[in-house]
Amino acid sequence: AKVASLLNLVIRHEAALLLFAPSSTMAKEWSVTLNTGVKMPAFGLGTSGSTPGEVARAVETSLRAGYRNFDFAEHYANEPEIGEALQKCFKEGVVKREDIFVTSKVWNTYHAREDVIVSCQKSLKDLQLDYLDLILIHWPAELRKGAVWGKLTDDDKLGYDPERIAQCWKGMEELVEKGLVKAIGISNFTITKTERLLQTAKIVPAVNQVECHPYLQQQKLKEYCDSKGIVLVAYSPLCCPGPQRNMKEDDPNVLVDPVIKEIATKHNATVAQVCIAFALHRGLVVIPKTVNPARVVENLKSTELKLDAEDMRRLRDIDKNHRLLFGKIFWRENDNLENFWDVVEDEKFVVKPPEAKKQRSEETGQ
Repeated sequence: AKVASLLNLVIRHEAALLLFAPSSTMAKEWSVTLNTGVKMPAFGLGTSGSTPGEVARAVETSLRAGYRNFDFAEHYANEPEIGEALQKCFKEGVVKREDIFVTSKVWNTYHAREDVIVSCQKSLKDLQLDYLDLILIHWPAELRKGAVWGKLTDDDKLGYDPERIAQCWKGMEELVEKGLVKAIGISNFTITKTERLLQTAKIVPAVNQVECHPYLQQQKLKEYCDSKGIVLVAYSPLCCPGPQRNMKEDDPNVLVDPVIKEIATKHNATVAQVCIAFALHRGLVVIPKTVNPARVVENLKSTELKLDAEDMRRLRDIDKNHRLLFGKIFWRENDNLENFWDVVEDEKFVVKPPEAKKQRSEETGQ
């Protein structure tokens, strides 16, 4: 009885919070058009590290508040619970399936061409959906099939192989052909790795999902993706990438940055809201993660925040190229930050503007 009473109290509290949620109209105004022609909401909910027992409530609260973009992954080990939350909201008429944009990811142990569909079908079954709007290759680094997370050995770490990734991508393209997904994309890919993939790909990735926040703005990667018609999706927009983070006590922290705090005060907003709004104003898709009902609403209000040109200039100036998620767990004996992330190769790469944009610039001088 006490548990039931406590649960009812929590539900009433969350319902009260939703009364103060911003109109979902503002969230709808922020969208990007993928190279498939489909619109993707530019603001969504990330679920990495969201523990069972919390994530379903977060998804349901988000749906009721007006979120329409959801980022999931088989590796997060919470898709079955999320599937229950989605079905509940569908049955109660909160939203229809076609009203939301759902992303999942193919984990590193499923990189073999024939295993890609296995990963996708598992996510579809767990999420209780007939199709995904988008599915990504989670990481370019491969793990041995059957490798157990948390118990990885050196033999499990197969690393990055462009030919293996090309075969994995063929498996991704087959998902589109079979109607299991609407679009396919990549995650944690550098310019160099994306260039190699495009040499054999029939379908250009719709998105590249990467760590991106005021201290790691990934401007060159964004310009490259823009030139190829690939949308950049920002995870960890608050510079807090969850349990795999490599933060040290002396690492810079965006949440206490004086410039961001000044801009937040100017707009009567929170630092988190400024970070999220910054990503939106840059033309990114942004997927902050939270299981806190109050933060679900707080983050959504970022879509109402209008940053001016001076705000954007000041925020661009605080970029530190400071990466927190190294992917170190996938490193093999000779790997390091520079070669795993293609630092030298990406720095040398010259980004060419899209042909249409280049032509406009020649005609208008702009």
